[in-house]
Amino acid sequence: MGVTKTSTVSSPMILGVTGGTIDGADLELERCASSIAPARTQGAVDRRDFLRMAGVAAAAAALAPANALAMRTAPATPRRLKFYNLHTGEQLDVVYFEKGHYIPQALAKINYILRDYRENAVKPISPALLDLVFAIRRKLHTDAEVQIVSGYRTPETNAMLAARSDGVAHHSLHMDGLALDWRVPDRTLDQLHRVALAIRGGGVGYYPASDFVHTDVGRVRYW
Repeated sequence: MGVTKTSTVSSPMILGVTGGTIDGADLELERCASSIAPARTQGAVDRRDFLRMAGVAAAAAALAPANALAMRTAPATPRRLKFYNLHTGEQLDVVYFEKGHYIPQALAKINYILRDYRENAVKPISPALLDLVFAIRRKLHTDAEVQIVSGYRTPETNAMLAARSDGVAHHSLHMDGLALDWRVPDRTLDQLHRVALAIRGGGVGYYPASDFVHTDVGRVRYW
């Protein structure tokens, strides 16, 4: 269940890196890195970069809050998400939570596919945000892929987008890995919007002209 790439990118810049490995599982991380990108010529994440991303993901998993939204899902229930990055053509189908624990290698893969593709920069995505997306998809009764419009943004990318549009916040939660702009192909945008509002897991923005819904794990609000 690795990331399938159809575009060529350089090795990513890793932000918020603490370094280190996960429980000494170097061999397993090497296998995960291989599954993400089978050939270096396709812009693969090399072993060192993947270990760094996995180290960040491990820290994020350890610090993930047991929020009210996560508590609604039985701890023993595996949580699986499928992603398609509309900008890079990359795909990911991964179980990121199982047997009561977040899976650091899976979080690292999600961090990568949700990176700022303009700057090729990776930052940890909040597990609470993933749980919110998981809960919304479950309420929609869909197993369709999450089509990514915008995940993590560097401050530079966010400033550029804010200069172009009044709809982009200057201090966007995208810069903190707490927000995702997305859609699902087998449900209408209105259905996605209504379910996101009903769950009340954070902020919800409706952008029908651009064909996406914004969800974040900040305070509950909508626009």
